Amino acid sequence: MIRSAQWNIWHYTVRLYRHYNNPPQQLRLRYAQGVPDNPLFYASGTKTLHMSDPKPDLPPTAKPAAKPKAAKKVVSTESRLAKLGLRTDMDLVLHLPMRYEDETKVYTIRDACLRGGESWQVEGVVTKCEVNFKPRKQLLVTIADETGNLLLRFMNFYGSQVKQLAEGTRVRARAELKHGFFGAEMVHPTYKVVNEGAPLPTALTPVYPSGEGLSQHVLRREIADAMRRIDWQDTLPDDLLRGMQLSPFRAAVHLLHYPPQDIDESALMDRSHPAWVRMKFDELLAQQLSLKRAQRARRSKGAASLPIVGTLSEAFGAALPFKLTGAQARVLEEIRADLRQPYPMQRLLQGDVGSGKTVVAALSATQAIDSGYQAALMAPTEILAEQHFRKIAAWMEPLGVKVAWLTGSLKKKEKTAALALIESGEAQLVIGTHALIQDNVLFAKLGLVIVDEQHRFGVGQRLTLRNKGDSAAVPHQLMMSATPIPRTLAMTYYADLEVSVIDELPPGRSPIVTRAIDQNRRDEVIARVYAAALEGRQVYWVCPLIEESEALQLQTATDTYMMLAEALPALQVGLVHGRLKPAEKQEVMDAFIAGHIHVLVATTVIEVGVDVPNASLMVIEHAERFGLSQLHQLRGRVGRGSAASVCLLLYQGPLGGVARQRLMTMRETTDGFEIARRDLEIRGPGEFLGARQSGQAMLRFADLETDQWLVDQARDVAHDLLHASTAAAAATVEAHLARWLGGKEEFLKV
Repeated sequence: MIRSAQWNIWHYTVRLYRHYNNPPQQLRLRYAQGVPDNPLFYASGTKTLHMSDPKPDLPPTAKPAAKPKAAKKVVSTESRLAKLGLRTDMDLVLHLPMRYEDETKVYTIRDACLRGGESWQVEGVVTKCEVNFKPRKQLLVTIADETGNLLLRFMNFYGSQVKQLAEGTRVRARAELKHGFFGAEMVHPTYKVVNEGAPLPTALTPVYPSGEGLSQHVLRREIADAMRRIDWQDTLPDDLLRGMQLSPFRAAVHLLHYPPQDIDESALMDRSHPAWVRMKFDELLAQQLSLKRAQRARRSKGAASLPIVGTLSEAFGAALPFKLTGAQARVLEEIRADLRQPYPMQRLLQGDVGSGKTVVAALSATQAIDSGYQAALMAPTEILAEQHFRKIAAWMEPLGVKVAWLTGSLKKKEKTAALALIESGEAQLVIGTHALIQDNVLFAKLGLVIVDEQHRFGVGQRLTLRNKGDSAAVPHQLMMSATPIPRTLAMTYYADLEVSVIDELPPGRSPIVTRAIDQNRRDEVIARVYAAALEGRQVYWVCPLIEESEALQLQTATDTYMMLAEALPALQVGLVHGRLKPAEKQEVMDAFIAGHIHVLVATTVIEVGVDVPNASLMVIEHAERFGLSQLHQLRGRVGRGSAASVCLLLYQGPLGGVARQRLMTMRETTDGFEIARRDLEIRGPGEFLGARQSGQAMLRFADLETDQWLVDQARDVAHDLLHASTAAAAATVEAHLARWLGGKEEFLKV
């Protein structure tokens, strides 16, 4: 016991000595000022401290100067409107309601209670107003009419509201009516203080999309003022309006802002009313006009014609160990026809995971090389770029083609050599990552740009690579994507692109069976992994995070790796994630490709492009956290050989509605285009494409699923207007684009 006490004292003394002679950074300033951290000890230089040292006198500490109060920043209404994109009068007028509230009727409290479940407007006198602190601070206001009482509950409130809702005040309130423990109540109702017999509105009350500091009252006032100032002249000619049975612009806008009391509310809410149809058509027409003008502008630029399908193309085709599918052959002919044109090709090549897009891209590159030009292929990740390099170089170099490799991780000497090959033109095909778009990369004669997994790049990145060509001639551009875009979306957002689709898989590919499994059955999944390894198959185990996060308690890649290594000592388990050095990452991937690693634990770095035919089992951890397109991409890493493949989706219950939809879709289909269609339904076009993807704002009013007939009509009208040679048609185009795009027309540049 004594020895233990002595040890504790000695240990404590040593710690204190170290603390004061090598203090933490935040304490050094205090010591320099003579303010010790502990009054029992005093440190001066390297003086040893003892328990018997007297307590030092502490110097008086000056009170810190009071910080001046920062002046409250005044934010103007104009700046708040600008945050919503409302800068002009026309912007305000076209800021249409997202829903409506019926304040034209007042129900008695008794009637509202009997109806329940929906939003109702009631009127009554405040009989009780009190602030309650249990279970949390809230304002409880009771109102009454001749038929009964109703509780109004406010969780967040201002002190002024307590005075405003004093006893005896007449209030008109509207909200969803619920029956709680203490009877009927409304939570956070919209309300106004009124006099007895105050008139009711004669039209439905619009509710607008709003932002911080912008009340509905302010928005309604600003929109009403703007409507008095704008020019209401219709941009579309009368004969077009009559032929398509469209409402006049002014009448449609006025009705949507101020709908009459007798209007069909259901048609207004589901946006099928003729006034909404006019707004949707105008919006779609503006978009189609913009995109088709972009297409015409692109075609007016010169590009080198690449007409020769010569000896290299023929030798490459003959050397392939397989025959092209019918879809691959069809798509290749479409690309070759485009490359012969004197204007730049802009083609999107879509194909499901494993459909053989890389071969088509390589054959397209041979046409450029046969015609005396260079070709460049840019991939989003180093793993994918290196895989392309190895595969294509193995095809091309025996045929005498010099293939250069350029990434950010190359050593200076290797990078300098690669840049010299590219600039001299000796490198006929260049494969790399974002390093290809750096300023120091100069091409001798760039004729074709290929962008793989184009959805992973921003618009600017793709344009930068395209601008690497000769200033006099824009290179042809081929974009590839394994994330299929539904037809409706492609027609709308890629109207200036030609789209090719590889809609069949190579023969011999095994179907992938998908199962959703609760993570409580993890032991069964591990047993399944072990059984697959014993059969000579390899396994992917995908996790969403690298390290533990308190915000998202997910099973991390590092933890999973350690868990599997311990649970499966007889198997080789590898780990790959984005924070590994490129050389380390490639070492692990090479070992997996060679079959030395049985189970590869990975983050989503393996989402695109990694091709291991022997891998037949995919486990995706916390599958409910992934989007549909990402799940589909990950699943496509298996099923590349002849063996039956399985994808297991581990999820953490209980599942939300959207997560349940995603997992159900993955179980039901392996068709990438059907998955894309459902993904569009779940997320909408804005999230599906992403802001970086589009280059312009998403549709505000039109719905691509329900309004496909309008998309078709808008496209036809746009074509007719742009190809008409009359001054009236040109004036219509300019006026319509100025109204809907504010004179700042931005083309969809991809």
